[in-house]
Amino acid sequence: MPARRVIIGVLAGIGLMAGAGSARAIDVLAGTLKIISETGTVRLGYRESSLPFSFKDSAGRPVGYALDLCLEVVDDIGKELGRNDLKVLYEPVTSETRIEAVTSGRIDLECGSTTANAERRKLVGFSPVTYFSATKLLVKRGAPVGSFRDLAGRTVAVTAGTTNEGVLRALFARLGIPATIVTGHDHAESFAMVRDGRADALGLDDVLLYGLIAAAGPDGSAYTVLPDKLSFEPYGLMFRKDDPQFAGLVTATFQRLAESRELRWIYERWFLKRLPTGIRLNVPMSDELHTNFQVIGLQD
Repeated sequence: MPARRVIIGVLAGIGLMAGAGSARAIDVLAGTLKIISETGTVRLGYRESSLPFSFKDSAGRPVGYALDLCLEVVDDIGKELGRNDLKVLYEPVTSETRIEAVTSGRIDLECGSTTANAERRKLVGFSPVTYFSATKLLVKRGAPVGSFRDLAGRTVAVTAGTTNEGVLRALFARLGIPATIVTGHDHAESFAMVRDGRADALGLDDVLLYGLIAAAGPDGSAYTVLPDKLSFEPYGLMFRKDDPQFAGLVTATFQRLAESRELRWIYERWFLKRLPTGIRLNVPMSDELHTNFQVIGLQD
C-alpha cells in the first residue's frame, strides 16, 4: 500500500479516537485507571538506547521525547483521579520484552519507539501517532553496499523483536537475496556488530540510526545511512488493549498538548535542540507528522 494511503488511514483512525476521547465522563473507574488509583503508582516502560525517544542520560536517568509525552499522560491521570501524590516507577524494557511487559501488567505505559501496526494492535492499544519513521540501512562509509540489493552474501544486523527484522526477512525472501540476518539484544548491541565488523549493515528505523550516529561522537562520521525506505513505521505510546477509559485519557492528553502547541515544543526539544548528551540531531518535523498533529488539534 502506498505510504500516502497508509498515512491517510492512520490519520483517519486518530480522528476517530480523538472524537471518542473528547467527551469523557468517568463515573466508575476500571482497568488501568482503577489499578493506578488503588496502588498510587504509574509504571512506565522505557528503552535504554532509543535516542531521542527513550534513553538514559549521563546520570542514568530515563529521558527522551516519548518519556516526556508519557509524563504528560501521568499528569492528566493525577488530575483525573484528583491526586498529586502519584509515584512514577521506571521499568527498562527491550524490543523483545516491551509487548509482554504491557500485556502482563508489569508496566502501564510503554514510552519508547514502538511501531503501531495492525498485528500489534491485536495485542495492545496505542496512543495517537508520535512519529513517522522508515526502515533504512546503516553501513560504514566506503563499504561496497549502496543499496539493499548489494547485500547478497553479506550479514545484516537487526534488533530482536523489531518490525525491521520482519521487513528485511520478507524483502530478502521475496527478492531471493541470500543475506544472513543476526540479532542484537538492543540497538546499541546491533550497532556494535557493524562497528566491530561482525555485520555489513544495520537495519533499523531511520531516526534511530541517526541517533546512534550522533551518539557515537566523532566516530559517527565513519557511517552513513542509505536512502532506500524499506517500510513505513508510525510510532505510538503503548498500553493495555480494551481499556477505553485509559485510551480516552491518553487521547485527551494529546489533544491538550496539540491545542496548546506543547506537542510541537516537546518535539523541538528532542529533535532540534541540544540533547542532554550534548549532541544535536537537527531532524525537522516531517510534513506527515505535522499533518498528524494538525488532525489532533495543533494550530499553525
